[in-house]
Amino acid sequence: MHQAAVSAPRHDWTVEEVRALFAMPFNDLLFLAASVHRRHFDANKVQLSRLLSIKTGSCPEDCKYCPQSAHYDTGLEKEQLMEVEKVLAAARKAKEDGSTRFCMGAAWRNPTDKDFTKVLRMVEGVKALGLESCATLGMLTGEQAHALADAGLDYYNHNIDTSEEHYKEIITTRTFEDRLETLANVRQAGMKVCCGGIVGMGESEDDRAAMLTTLATMDEHPESVPVNMLIRVPGTPLEGVKDTDPLEFIRTVAVARILMPKSHVRIAAGRQAMSDEMQAMCFFAGCNSIFTGEVLLTAGNAAPNRDQSLFDRLGLQPETL
Repeated sequence: MHQAAVSAPRHDWTVEEVRALFAMPFNDLLFLAASVHRRHFDANKVQLSRLLSIKTGSCPEDCKYCPQSAHYDTGLEKEQLMEVEKVLAAARKAKEDGSTRFCMGAAWRNPTDKDFTKVLRMVEGVKALGLESCATLGMLTGEQAHALADAGLDYYNHNIDTSEEHYKEIITTRTFEDRLETLANVRQAGMKVCCGGIVGMGESEDDRAAMLTTLATMDEHPESVPVNMLIRVPGTPLEGVKDTDPLEFIRTVAVARILMPKSHVRIAAGRQAMSDEMQAMCFFAGCNSIFTGEVLLTAGNAAPNRDQSLFDRLGLQPETL
């Protein structure tokens, strides 16, 4: 299995094989993941993305981790959809700071026609700046996916969050199958997929293995795989879950790298709480993408000067288009 893991990408992984990867001794797993990473990427280059919340709060979904859900009182200041020019100004700043991808997130179950027209203009504007564009707007119809593709959207983010079995413990307002349907619409429209999950929501290691198996057995692997560490937001149902074990998080990053060797694996939410040493081990384990900037949607993110200091100490360089 180990030799197979280092060779060409596979789409026929079984959950038993993925569980076996999780069960490997930590040093062996990281060595294997680093070997896979070096076969497909420059191990000292990291892709930088910037994420902006273009519409904040009042989401009708009940995702138990999310401060933007209308079901929970988290003290979040709600904001309507931003004006196009304000979004493009933020995109220009992101480009100046070295980001190559600009991601726009809206707290919706699905976009309305009126708002969707504005989002299409944002996508066109971001593309005109020479940035890769990404959006996460909730569920999409096939027609909406094609409209985004026509506007020039490169990536669509729609995370599966966790295993199909654990999913119903986290979200009841839509199904795991709903998520997969939107991802299929994105693929059919010709866009790239950004899809990952969250570690630390009370799931088991088997749940993590099942989640990654779902991604790794797609006909095409997601080009971008965010691995998020739960941010325990006061007011959400998951505020009291126990801390995520850093080594288990790194293990998840490593397994994602082995299963999806040509994908960009991103450490996303929760990075502000990660030590430099934990992040360094994530980079060694095959992570090659991060979100930059002070804020990640509504949560804090690692400060840019801290990122630059860490990159300098590790000899890492931003990836260029």
